[in-house]
Order: sequence, then structure tokens, then C-alpha cells
Amino acid sequence: MRIDSVFNKILVANRGEIAVRIIRACREMGIRTVAVYSQADADALHVRLADEAVCIGPPPNRDSYLNLPNIIQAALITGADALHPGYGNLSETASLAENCEACNIAFIGPGASTMEALQDKAQVKQVMRSAGVPVLPPEDAAALLGDQDALKLASRYGYPMMIKAAAGGGGRGIRIVHDDDDMLRSLPIARSEAEAAFGRPEVYLERFLEGPRHIEFQVLADNRGSLLHLGERECSIQTSRHQKLLEESPSVALSPSLRHRMGEAALRAAKAVGYTNAGTVEFLLDTDGKFYFLEMNARIQVEHPVTECVTGVDLVKEQIQLAAGERLRYGQKDIQFRGHAIECRITAEDPHNDFAPAAGAVNGLTLPGGPGVRVDTHLYPGYHVPSYYDPLLAKLIVWGRDRREAIARALRALDEFHIDGLKTTIPFHREVLTNAFFRRGETSTDFIRRRMGLQ
Repeated sequence: MRIDSVFNKILVANRGEIAVRIIRACREMGIRTVAVYSQADADALHVRLADEAVCIGPPPNRDSYLNLPNIIQAALITGADALHPGYGNLSETASLAENCEACNIAFIGPGASTMEALQDKAQVKQVMRSAGVPVLPPEDAAALLGDQDALKLASRYGYPMMIKAAAGGGGRGIRIVHDDDDMLRSLPIARSEAEAAFGRPEVYLERFLEGPRHIEFQVLADNRGSLLHLGERECSIQTSRHQKLLEESPSVALSPSLRHRMGEAALRAAKAVGYTNAGTVEFLLDTDGKFYFLEMNARIQVEHPVTECVTGVDLVKEQIQLAAGERLRYGQKDIQFRGHAIECRITAEDPHNDFAPAAGAVNGLTLPGGPGVRVDTHLYPGYHVPSYYDPLLAKLIVWGRDRREAIARALRALDEFHIDGLKTTIPFHREVLTNAFFRRGETSTDFIRRRMGLQ
């Protein structure tokens, strides 16, 4: 039964837990769904749950979930009138949005021009500075023309510095350098990594902060100029490669005044690039309480459920309605925050072996439950986890009246959570949640190295 007159059929251009999450939201809204899948995912849960499914290629990501022509063709042949990209894969690829527009398919995300602008991180930094959003020095950063330019900047601002891919994102394409020799060794490697990951070799420099917190603000914006934020998520528990492992909301580091200032900065950032739909503005917060723009992600985030738990707003449904041209249903004063939420990313990795990925069959599966416990997953007993894709297996999300109760509930849920046949990060999350520094809220982006001795 249709309860929302937005779209008739949505193609979900992704896989795994986020594809399942989107399909469930669509079903509640009375919208039919199309799943796309690779040959390795023929028996995946998102394929089983969708109303229709189309195979888009062989197992490798580049031949299937990154195969833009096949995805567009799947939307056309099934008559989908909208496409949701999820996160990762093609979700922040402007050409996907452009192709959707050309084929009269609504793209559930920001416009192609906004996405294209956000892909140049060095240029975005200039835009943010002009909008009054604090940025890390060099404030006038631009893509480097040569190695000598890099050395001059490092001499002016001091080491350590970060070499960052101009077209980067998601923590990829970053190298930290500590002196001139390190800079000259790392620049060609960084350019090569940027070319391989993003198709562009340009890099730029940014001052490296020692042990900051990673704080991000969720924003929503309609196509009439209205926008709001839904508070922050702290994402400081991450690997040395900047891959997030655990997120929570709210952050213990933010006073009401700081939260207000960061929220206002996030809204200025979104407005500066003409943002519409759901997006995330990411900041680094130093030990002196100063914050700096990091990047803006033009998609739904892996960690969006913690915001849903503390606000009661279904972000995927909001994305769909905003893409259909509807007005924001809330004003800033309507957003109320309640309790504390924590998300643990359960991955098929070995934290004690440099987070080496694993693959194999799920021989048994026990999911936790009870009050305040949510599990977003695509697993089922007998499912075979392929080796071709991101190792995320599930997200354990818990809510408590306060942080102490949320931590206790997460530990109880982790004790109930069993995935047999694979090495997972469940034991690692227990270690984090019982760590004295974490329990006191003393977290930073180097937490697992400094406080747990891991990389």
C-alpha cells in the first residue's frame, strides 16, 4: 500500500547492508525496488528482498558495482524512476548523477554540479574559507604544481604535513610526512595512489594535527534553500588509514556553545556549495577546542543510524522525499536530541594483523536484540562472504539514556553477537568499549595506536 506519493520504483545501485537498509525504507513507503547484483552476489539478501533484480556483471567491483553503463541500463529496462546510490562505489560520482538526469531518472542525492565541485578537495577548501568556515593551513591550498612548491609550503608552515589527494575522500589517498626527504619520497607515491584510487594524480598539502577528534555534522537540505543539521557524530575511533570503526552521538567533547558554532559552520558549508538532500560536513577538533573543515560527503554515511537513534529522523526516507522535490518537513527547532547512541562496525577483518580482510561462509549467526539494540546487516546463515568487496558485515547500533548505559548495552549486545566461520572485529569492539580512556571519553584519531597498540 502506497503511503507516500514520491516515486513508483527505485533502483538501489549498491550492495550489502546499505542496499538492504534502502529496500526496507522503500517497502515501508510503498515504493517498489530494483536490486542490482554481481555474479558473486546472486544469493545476497538485498537481491532476495527487492521486487526485481538485475545482474550487472562479473564479481570484480569495476565490472559490476562500478559499471555505470550497466547500472543505468538496469534502471532503464526496469522502468525505475529514481536511483539511490547508497554509500561507496559510485555514490559520489558526478557522472552517475549526470546520466540519471539525462535519462529522466531522479538521483537520490545532490545535483551533479555540486558533486563535481566537491570532488576537488583543494578547491572546496577555498570555497569554505570564503564562506567563513575554518580550514587548516595553508588556507589558500591548491593542487601542487611540483615538488619544490611542496617544500616551500612545508618550510612556511612547518612539519608534519599531510599530502592529500585533490580528488580524495573517505580517508583514502593521505600520507603524513615529517621532513623534506620524507616529502620528496612520498609525493610520487601519493600521486600514484591518487591516480589509482580516483583517476587524478593531483595532490595538495595540509597541516597535520596531532591527535584531533573527528567530528561530523549531518545536514539535510531541500531544493528551495531550506536546510538544517541533525547534530554531530564523533568518529575518532579509526585505523591509521582513516577507516572509521566506531561512531557515537553526541560527542562528549562538545559543549552546547561549541555544538552550536560547529552546527552553524556546517550549514554555511552546505549553503556555500548549493547542497541539497542529505550530506555530512566533517571537521577535525583540536585539543584547544578549535575546529577545522575536513571534507563534505555527498551521500548517506555508514554511521547514519546513530543520528537516527538520537533524533528519531529516518534519514533514508528523508533522502527519498527530498529527491522527489518535497520541502523539508522539519525546522531546526524541531530537531530534538535524546539519549546517546553508539555504532560498532562489524567487519570481516583481523585487528591484530593490520586489519587483514577475511572471506568465507557464515556457518552460524546469532544476532543480538532487546531494548535499544539495532543490527543493520545483509548476513544470514549459509551466506558466503565474497573477497571482492568492502569487509563490512554488520553494524551494531545501540541507544541508551546516557553514554554509560549505551556502553553497557553495546557490551551486552556484543556478547550475544556470534558470526561463526569468519574472523571478525567483535572482540576488538569489546576491547574498545572496556578501555578506560574510551569510557572517560578521551578519544582521538590516533586512539587505537596510542591506547590499544594497534594500527
